[in-house]
Amino acid sequence: MNKFLSIFFVLVLSFNTFVFAQDSEEEANEVSTVEALLMLVKEGKTKEQATNSDREAKFMADKNKQASILAAEKRELARQEKIADQLEAEYKKNEAILVVKEEAYQKELGSLVELFGHLQSSAGEAAVQFSGSLTGPQYGVERVAFLNDLTAKMSETTELPTIREIEGLWFELQREMIASGQVVSFDTNVIDPNGESSACNVTRVGLFNAVCDGKYLEYISSTGDYAFLPRQPEGRYTKTAKKVGNADVGELVKFGVDPTGPQGGSLLANLIQTPSLLERAQQGREVGYAIIFVGLIGIGLAFWKLYSLYMLGLAVKKQTKSKAIDVRNPLGRVLKAGEDNFKKDIDTLELKLAEAIMAERPEIERGIGAVRIISVVAPLAGLLGTVTGMIVTFQMITLYGTGDPKLMAGGISQALVTTVLGLLVAIPTTLLHSFAASSAKGIISVLEEQSTGILAERAGK
Repeated sequence: MNKFLSIFFVLVLSFNTFVFAQDSEEEANEVSTVEALLMLVKEGKTKEQATNSDREAKFMADKNKQASILAAEKRELARQEKIADQLEAEYKKNEAILVVKEEAYQKELGSLVELFGHLQSSAGEAAVQFSGSLTGPQYGVERVAFLNDLTAKMSETTELPTIREIEGLWFELQREMIASGQVVSFDTNVIDPNGESSACNVTRVGLFNAVCDGKYLEYISSTGDYAFLPRQPEGRYTKTAKKVGNADVGELVKFGVDPTGPQGGSLLANLIQTPSLLERAQQGREVGYAIIFVGLIGIGLAFWKLYSLYMLGLAVKKQTKSKAIDVRNPLGRVLKAGEDNFKKDIDTLELKLAEAIMAERPEIERGIGAVRIISVVAPLAGLLGTVTGMIVTFQMITLYGTGDPKLMAGGISQALVTTVLGLLVAIPTTLLHSFAASSAKGIISVLEEQSTGILAERAGK
């Protein structure tokens, strides 16, 4: 009996947990007999029945309400279906009338179908062409809107173009054709690279290029204005552009025209993208800067040495023609040493003259060795830049692959530019070193020749 009561107690707890959870902890502690437990279960069951009864009543009320709504919706559906049937019948009737009207329209149109088709295609093509034409600021962007409206009108079958509209299309095509062979100047607003607009006298050369103040322009179709190219081609092209702007009527001038298309085609774009000499040098980076710096020093030193040797050669040549000894030049100092030691024995005189020539040689040959060193080091520095550039290129290939050549362009440019810079420094410095060494050798030969003459004179006496 006690075992049965224990099982019953567990079952009641499992099915009525939410009832006992509402009781306080003190009440749970007071439940100590089976009778008290049964009373609690009975009270909970009574509460549940009341709650369920309320729920059933509410559900039945909602059910009646939903049934009335459903009935109303069904009536509305039937009404809309009836309207749809009426509209479908009217649509079929109108469709039949439209077929008859279209047949009559096509019969009345006759051979004009092909004409209007050509007009529509011509207007569409002209609108696209005029939207990017250099004549836009001169003739206005309204013509593009007119052509677009005409194209849209002819694409519909309910309205035909008027004679005036057809003549307008012919006029625009004819005017653009004439403009392609004209060189005209007119005043209009031009946008500078800073985005500011100012008035400028623009010279348009056909449909190829437009210039203002010696600078090439591009046409911005979105605003209908000209704009200066962010970068201009090299000087010889801008000079001819300035001549075109300042030319008189009938005057012949040379001008760089890009025939590959309006607004500057591929040729002008390539000219603009071609780096200048300074930009080429900058591509060599640190090694290139070092080569240029050393090359300038070497070339400057070589020219300075050539000038000093030239002046020294003039002084020596003048001394050879003068009987008076001038110690301000090497030959004069050698002759002075020979004169001072002329009465001594010939061996002593020879030694004194050799000593004087050896004393003059360092001053004559000073700086020539430095020019030679620079001529040798410059190509080696170029080779260093080449290796460095190739290392950078291989690093880019390792990181990003070979899909985008622009990533490798920097390293390749450095490799090639430094090689060129090294050769550009080595070639002139080598030639200048050769000239300087030959000039120095010529002066020393004159000194040796004069000293030999002094020895011969002493031996004769």
